[in-house]
Amino acid sequence: MRPPDAEAPVAAAGRLLVIGCGALARELVELTGRLPAVDVACLPPSLHNRPGGIPDAVRARIRAGRADGRYARIFVAYADCGTGGLLDRVLEDEGVERLPGAHCYEFFAGRPNFAHLAEEEPGTFWLTDFLARNFERLVIRGLGIGRHPELEQMYFGNYRRLVYLSQTADPVLLAQARRAADRLGLAFEHRHTGYGELATSIAAAMPDGSARSTALAAR
Repeated sequence: MRPPDAEAPVAAAGRLLVIGCGALARELVELTGRLPAVDVACLPPSLHNRPGGIPDAVRARIRAGRADGRYARIFVAYADCGTGGLLDRVLEDEGVERLPGAHCYEFFAGRPNFAHLAEEEPGTFWLTDFLARNFERLVIRGLGIGRHPELEQMYFGNYRRLVYLSQTADPVLLAQARRAADRLGLAFEHRHTGYGELATSIAAAMPDGSARSTALAAR
């Protein structure tokens, strides 16, 4: 007699589809890589710079996930991310939850900590691991500063400090973040956040409430 399929209990219980921002791809893969009941689908990170496209892209991916038929639950690993509430309208229509807060800085730092940092110095420019790694491409070249240096004062003239919210203890990224602060002439601060509310939110979204959720939240 054929032995039971090891994947059968997982399939019977249903799977979780996490639809994420491409800027969180590394973190999402790290958090969910050892969880057999979770799949991750990341949308293009270029949406990070054109948030008006996020709501429709998320809606389309939710509907594709439902059409797949394997998922007991879908969770969206985006905050509002500059959509001005339009993403929440889509998610209300679709009956799907998302990460808390306005942006990734808030859910990585945790809402109370982020509120304190933002109130302490409103003129703060924020970096995550993704933005530290891609600073030249997304900020200097992406905003046109490389071609038009006069834009730097226009964009950053009111900033006073750069705060690097790190997800990993990576000395290379730390050095890159320091160079970014120097490049913009800003005071530098480093706060190690780990995965913050990204981890706990995905844990809470797990369909079966198993011990895997507890392990994920503890990372």
